[in-house]
Amino acid sequence: MSASRHSPTRRGALLLGTAALVAAGLPRLSRAATAMPAELIDSPFFAEMVAAGKLPAVAQRVSQAPRIVEVSGEGREPGRHGGTIRSLIGDQRDIRMMTLYGYTRLVGYDWDLEIAPDVLESFDVEEGRIFTLRLRPGHRWSDGSPFTAEDFRYWWEHVANNRRLSPGGPPQALLAGGEPPRFEVLSETEIRYSWAKPNPVFLPSLAAAQPTYIFMPSGYLKQYHIDHADPVTLHSRVRQARVRDWGALHERLSRMYRPENPDLPTLEPWRNITPLPAELFVFQRNPYFHRIDQNGRQLPYVDEVTLTVGTNSLVPAKAAAGEADLQARYLRFDNYTFLKEASKRMNFDVRLWKRAEGSYFALMPNLNAIDPVWRDLNRDVRYRRTLSVAINRRDVNKVIFFGLAQESGNSALPESPLYDAEHASMWTQHDPALANQLLDEAGLSKRDTDGVRLLSDGRRLEFTIETAGESTEETDILDLIKQDLFAVGIKIYPRSTQRDVFRRRILAGQTVMSAWVGMDNALVSADMEPEALAPTNSAQFNWPRWGQFLESGGLQGEEPDLPKVRELVRLYEAWRASTTHAQRRQIWQRMLAINAEELFTIGVINGTLQPVVVSRDLRNVPQKGLYSFEPGAFFGRYMPDTFWFDTAKTATPDKAKS
Repeated sequence: MSASRHSPTRRGALLLGTAALVAAGLPRLSRAATAMPAELIDSPFFAEMVAAGKLPAVAQRVSQAPRIVEVSGEGREPGRHGGTIRSLIGDQRDIRMMTLYGYTRLVGYDWDLEIAPDVLESFDVEEGRIFTLRLRPGHRWSDGSPFTAEDFRYWWEHVANNRRLSPGGPPQALLAGGEPPRFEVLSETEIRYSWAKPNPVFLPSLAAAQPTYIFMPSGYLKQYHIDHADPVTLHSRVRQARVRDWGALHERLSRMYRPENPDLPTLEPWRNITPLPAELFVFQRNPYFHRIDQNGRQLPYVDEVTLTVGTNSLVPAKAAAGEADLQARYLRFDNYTFLKEASKRMNFDVRLWKRAEGSYFALMPNLNAIDPVWRDLNRDVRYRRTLSVAINRRDVNKVIFFGLAQESGNSALPESPLYDAEHASMWTQHDPALANQLLDEAGLSKRDTDGVRLLSDGRRLEFTIETAGESTEETDILDLIKQDLFAVGIKIYPRSTQRDVFRRRILAGQTVMSAWVGMDNALVSADMEPEALAPTNSAQFNWPRWGQFLESGGLQGEEPDLPKVRELVRLYEAWRASTTHAQRRQIWQRMLAINAEELFTIGVINGTLQPVVVSRDLRNVPQKGLYSFEPGAFFGRYMPDTFWFDTAKTATPDKAKS
């Protein structure tokens, strides 16, 4: 449910009780506040430990004000404890997927794409610059240690403002107008951050798929910090770990997003118990997790999740062989037929979720190319519009995606409150006559003997479109586009390179045009930062040098000099200084309109489908959904802690109540 708005400064007072709505037709969890159940139900997983006195009863483990998740609606029902979800990963670093899937954040996005409390019990915002955060009384880390304001103080004073651990100072989300906040501990469960200027980035950064962490388990990490640990003992630990100094040791042991350290306490639904290196990682239920269902059953329902490390390319075959209960990563749309056939013999279904990028495939003209002729051409809106209307998106959709995707520019999806059908369709019609007219108007009327147009300096209008070569669909789309562009006198040569080389060439201006995804997140709302619509970082392939300029505060890169791009920068800065939702919505709408009109990124197709393998015994996984890193954290916003196994083997009767 949405955060409470009982007053202009009051947000997030009620519990967030949503789990499954993503698109029209999907079930929505109850939006009504849920009363605290009369009793709490523990998992039999902990029965022996509780009986032996090694672990407190569940009533002493759950906070005094847990988050109550109302699990109900079409296709969803309260579950039972037990079982192990098996999943496949391609690299040890992929254990970060558990942090995404758990989507345990101080605040998170509800299904109106508004920010509401999760780990926090509530929060207040005053004047867009004063944020008061309230913790759940009695909340504990996975090792049973108290989760309090001290964990925020430790991070702020001893990590964010420690030169060794944070040489660049606090993260950008903690700066407003370039200035850090005033940090106050008001009580054991109340913290306040105040800025002189508004900071609309702060809350979205806490709700992100890869969040800004503003707390750490201080009780555990102090033993590795120079400000708190005994110097002799700390030096001995540094030598034993074979790292450079105490800072390197602290960094290694404190990673919360990539949970490599089994001893690091967590707030996530499952905790890693497997040290590196390993081929099989086991995550066990967090005995102190803060969510319960409406019947009082502590979440998660499933006791364990295992991640088996293998080769990326073999994941589809292993999933087809029944080695995964829940799998989407490393599966592509072109695996669907193979997986669907295998599902007839195995105990899993294959569901198709809608991907949530602004464009699954987009052309990125490099507006910072070092060749002056190509740079000027890429900056000519008539040329960019030519590229767009020359592409037959319907053919791409039919041939590659069987007509199941959406022919669209790079813009917000229909499920976004900022969706505008005109923006999505602008300059997307297949119109070769208009393409030829625009090229003539741009001064490219001369042609070579084979029909390829000539540039202003006499060179042929032919160039390489570079890709990272990471999908066969990308190659197939480029083959179709190659024919469309040649029909209007443009010749392209697709070429794939290794990703690091690919990125370096674009930043250096050696690449004239690249192919990549559009907006990573097309489920946008006004309170999300519009950094993808303006040059804000060097990893943006259409204007890397301009992005580098803003990213470095003018120390590197080039200052934007196109009028429309300069307007986008001004709008982005205005959003960063905004105080109201209405202001932010107006800014977003203008930025989306400029990008649709100017085609700085030429989107081709979106709404493509992502295969999701789901065990037939696993309940509460939506039949349909949106698959995205932001803001969905892939499975995260569907709350995998509410998924459960409905089999005689795994659905163990509840025995332990307290």
